[in-house]
Amino acid sequence: MDTLLGWSSPQRAAPGAPQGVVGAIRGRVRRHFQKMLRRAPLGPDGVARIGARQIYILPTAAGMTYGAVMMVMLLGSLNYQNNLGLLFTFFLASVGIIAMHHAWLNLLGLAVQVRGGPAVFSGETATFAITVHAEGRRARYDIQTRKDRKTTAPLPIPAGDQASITLGIPTARRGLLQLDRLTLATRHPMGLFHAWCYVETDASTLVYPAPAAQAPDPGYDSGDARRPHKDRGDGMEDYLGSRGYRPGDSPRHVDWKAYARERGLLVKEFGGDEGQDVWIDWSTLRSGDTETRLSLLTRQVLDATEAGLRFGLRLPDGLEPLARGAAHAQRCLTRLALFQHG
Repeated sequence: MDTLLGWSSPQRAAPGAPQGVVGAIRGRVRRHFQKMLRRAPLGPDGVARIGARQIYILPTAAGMTYGAVMMVMLLGSLNYQNNLGLLFTFFLASVGIIAMHHAWLNLLGLAVQVRGGPAVFSGETATFAITVHAEGRRARYDIQTRKDRKTTAPLPIPAGDQASITLGIPTARRGLLQLDRLTLATRHPMGLFHAWCYVETDASTLVYPAPAAQAPDPGYDSGDARRPHKDRGDGMEDYLGSRGYRPGDSPRHVDWKAYARERGLLVKEFGGDEGQDVWIDWSTLRSGDTETRLSLLTRQVLDATEAGLRFGLRLPDGLEPLARGAAHAQRCLTRLALFQHG
């Protein structure tokens, strides 16, 4: 059966069959199956409401055991013509049917809204804020949200009230992380049945490139405006940037915060009152790898922001003009995150 569906493992594939072809068939079957699943559609108000025909139910391991015990009781009662045993068996069967109905009813009519959390760096955990509203006069119990293998703790929702759930998803690459589908599940009331539904969302969050532990100094040229160059010296007041530690450097100028972040032993450099603007430029980096360059540029942006410098960003697809502050840093990091992002 698995071979007919295209889900055969590499060990069972025909000798000499390209593994890429087997993977393509698997992906095609999986996508076709995903399209067949019913989902709670996203409404114009950004809220998805779960309907009656969008809920799936299957027995749990406890439910399978419960059904097996009832089957043994039924066979034994019929074999020995025990009316009391038959009555008790039918009573347990009715309890199971009612539990299945309440599991379905526990999800019916829930309103779900998902919002993306703040931007994070690649390798960190992105968060999504999920609001589940129990519309109507019925309280809901044991409500869980799941995405891939990440499952939140079960929560009760009072009638007419709402609950807020935070879902964390690990990130592995920069760009726009979109949460296109979410699973809502419950095992209420007895844990005999697992009911779930798929909810459509349009939530997304931004993932910045992972900053490098250490980056070369950016270019201190003037861009379009000519300004005198800063004089580098240990006794001046204006912070120019950081460089690697050299024997004989004063311990007062060591960047102990950077050392605590495991970025290595760096020394702060200072200059005079007048200086040129800082340009963080793609073309000044020697590395040919795109992701490595973006990681170095991200570190330069963070260092310049921490130092309070006025800086600009030059990329092959555009330029971010000279400015300073947290808002300017976010614009630069956003450009780096979305650089050549498909």
